[in-house]
Amino acid sequence: MADSQFSDAPSSAYAPPHPRAKPGYGKRSAPGERPRTDRDFAHLLPRDAAVAAYIDRLPDGSDISVKTLAKHLPYGQCALSTTLNRLQAAGHLRRGSECVITEEVMLWVTRTFFSRTAREDGWWNAYTRGDAPPDEPQRPTRSRAFILLAALGRTAPTLTLSAADCVKLEPLVSEWFARGATETQLLHALTDGLPSPVHCAPRLLETRLRDKLPPERILPGPRTVLRILECGECGVPGSAEALLGGLCRPCRGPSPEPPVGPPGTVQPTGVRDRMNAVRAGLVPRSERTYR
Repeated sequence: MADSQFSDAPSSAYAPPHPRAKPGYGKRSAPGERPRTDRDFAHLLPRDAAVAAYIDRLPDGSDISVKTLAKHLPYGQCALSTTLNRLQAAGHLRRGSECVITEEVMLWVTRTFFSRTAREDGWWNAYTRGDAPPDEPQRPTRSRAFILLAALGRTAPTLTLSAADCVKLEPLVSEWFARGATETQLLHALTDGLPSPVHCAPRLLETRLRDKLPPERILPGPRTVLRILECGECGVPGSAEALLGGLCRPCRGPSPEPPVGPPGTVQPTGVRDRMNAVRAGLVPRSERTYR
């Protein structure tokens, strides 16, 4: 829906390419995104869905400021500002800063974080800490290890395995992959220097997988992520819990008081207005008519 609403403007033959922001700035895609579908932004208003679909297809680092978007989309700056605020409220967008560390300098840059999948405030808070939980991945029908074992007979016919053999040896091959081994390294370890004949392929492979298992990789320690979110209205920094819907408390305005009394009861704040309305409807004594 979003693409069809917006297919003409960016696809013009004379439309200039969308510019990139200054190095380190601009759009930053959120991790753990699901594959694109035609219904990604169907829950949004047509204009918001069109703009979201356009931003979603821009590469990271693109300039998605209101002024730049207005030059490439058939909407004015005020309309685009309203749309970006609605995308923020819907959980697709957050504004903030991120610390970029190079060999020469440590620099805070302004980011506009965009997520094709609508996210709750708790997810955005985890993302600022660097440990955002990924969406549940679609599990493949067969693992990488199983596929390698099942195709082993194509490289060495004497090592053709049954499905049960592949399932049994799958954890051992997965451990090789976990330790950084590649398919090529595994094939060399399993097929080089085979005896002739091979009496029991599963037992031979199990022995080689155990005896030639590479050492465990030494993984680097956890990296400290320096990232903060900012209010989309006034720019004040804060946590996702404080920036509900991407706005701080003053910009969200006062929270509505819960209703008092049974349904239809005039609330305390409306009593004065109700009495003024009643008084305005009364007929003065001097103008009353009696029958």
